[in-house]
Amino acid sequence: MKKFFEEFKAFALKGNVMSMAVGVLIGGAFQSIVTALTSDFINPLIASFGGAEIAGMIRLPWVDYTGLDTEAVTALALNYGHFITTVINFFIMALILFLMVKGMNKLMEIGKKKEEPKPAEPPKPTKEEELLTEIRDLLKSGAAEKSAKNK
Repeated sequence: MKKFFEEFKAFALKGNVMSMAVGVLIGGAFQSIVTALTSDFINPLIASFGGAEIAGMIRLPWVDYTGLDTEAVTALALNYGHFITTVINFFIMALILFLMVKGMNKLMEIGKKKEEPKPAEPPKPTKEEELLTEIRDLLKSGAAEKSAKNK
C-alpha cells in the first residue's frame, strides 16, 4: 500500500498533471463566464432580430400538455433553444481555449529562441587539409585539360 501511495504522489506532482489540473480549473471558471455572456448578452441579441426566441421548444404532437406546469411541459418537449445555447457556449469556449493555447505556444517559442545557443562556426581547416584541397583542385584542372586536348 505504501508503494501505491508513493507512485500516486510521483504521478500527481508531475508537471503535466499539475498543468492539466490548473487548466481544468481555469476552464471551469471560463465556463461560467461564457454561460453568463451567452444567456445575458448573446441570447437577447438573437431574440431581438425578428422576434426569434432562443429559449424555444417544440411540443410533441402525441403528448397531452393540458394541466401540466411549465417544468413538466419543458421536460416533455424538444428544447432546441437550450441546445443552441449550449452549442454557442461550446464555440465560445473553444475559441477562448484556442487563443490561450496559441498565446502560450507563442510565449514558449519566444523563450526557446532566447535559450537556443548560436550554432558554432565550423572549425578552420588545418594546413594539411588546405594543401590537400589545393592538390585535389590542381589534379582536377589537369585532368580536365587532358580530356579537352584528347577531344
